[in-house]
Amino acid sequence: MTTLGLIGSGLIGGGIARLAVAAGYDVVLSNSRGPDTLADLVAELGPRARAATPAEAGEAGDLVVVSVPLKAYREVPVEPLRGKVVIDTNNYYPQRDGQIPELDDESTTVSELLQAHLPESQVVKCFNNVPAAGMVPLAKPAGDPDRSVLAIAGDADEAKQTVTAFLDAIGYDAYDVGPLAEGWRYQRDTKAYAVFSQPGRPVKEDWLRKGLDAAVRYRDM
Repeated sequence: MTTLGLIGSGLIGGGIARLAVAAGYDVVLSNSRGPDTLADLVAELGPRARAATPAEAGEAGDLVVVSVPLKAYREVPVEPLRGKVVIDTNNYYPQRDGQIPELDDESTTVSELLQAHLPESQVVKCFNNVPAAGMVPLAKPAGDPDRSVLAIAGDADEAKQTVTAFLDAIGYDAYDVGPLAEGWRYQRDTKAYAVFSQPGRPVKEDWLRKGLDAAVRYRDM
């Protein structure tokens, strides 16, 4: 069974870990404060979970989730993630992250920043628009009429196939938006970002697609 490494185990990372364990994955959790601070979450998740440092979690993971504040993306270990598929859950919040000029002028996107930091990894943008509180309840088995769809973007088709299979295992369908450069279509303050804004309401592909198609960059307005 695939091991999922988590670099960042807050509300979003913790939700993904819960879904992964329920689907039969082993998970290795980490955060910036040390493995001991994750003891309660590890105890909740049970024998399939353990805590480690970010480098150890990255090394252990066959698939790795990066869920740290954007301002800390340069602290993500590079070498342990070399050659691996990395799911990026991040959003840009200037009030938290400080101003990032290349995001402000829209010359790049959030996940492209992480990809540039991890040049030999395959980054896929996902989970950035799912409220943490709704992540676990919204997950449904394949074929369930209330199953939701999540947007993914990435530059490597094989990596997106890997993430699509992971999403299917934990209870979601995937909608391929295209390369990482198109990830802005479901970034903060877009309609696609807000498709999960009604608690408990599943998101269907047509709703997500309409939100993606309606996205407009500020520089094009």
